Amino acid sequence: MKKEHILLIIITLVVGLLSGVIFTNANKKMPVENQADASTSSIDTLQHIEHLKNLLAKEPGDRNSWIQLGHSYFDSNQPMRAIEAYDKALEIDGNDPDVLTDQGTMYRRIGWFDKAVNNFTKANQLKPQHLNSLFNMGIVYSQDLGKKEKADEAWNRYLELNPTGPAADRVRTMLDHMWNGHG
Repeated sequence: MKKEHILLIIITLVVGLLSGVIFTNANKKMPVENQADASTSSIDTLQHIEHLKNLLAKEPGDRNSWIQLGHSYFDSNQPMRAIEAYDKALEIDGNDPDVLTDQGTMYRRIGWFDKAVNNFTKANQLKPQHLNSLFNMGIVYSQDLGKKEKADEAWNRYLELNPTGPAADRVRTMLDHMWNGHG
């Protein structure tokens, strides 16, 4: 054998061995019962997705199933599929601030910040007291688009509607961090 082939075999073995060690150590960090829970949860989610897809193959106009499919993709970190499922639900009824907000959150996850803001804005126009859309709008404006004034506007509107409680305290903390750079 040539020296290059031997070297390639050795490198491949070392990389394989290191990958095995890293994978094993990563799994050790999660308690066994949590590994089983995560595995079961993921299997349940996949089964639920398949069930919904089968339902929708028979009844493509079932808006609630499209929403549930979007939520399942959302929860299993499949943003593009969630966006598509939410699109189908919104084609049936586009006046749902909760679905618009969930879809906006998925747009944010893939970096489509303008689309996210558009969804949050539309959700808030449909239901001006919709707190989740205001909260998320502030997040995108402050953290992703660097538009502090717009974030301030969204979050202060949030606080007008919901001035007390843990969520309001969190919004105040985010405003403070945004303007004063604490943390």
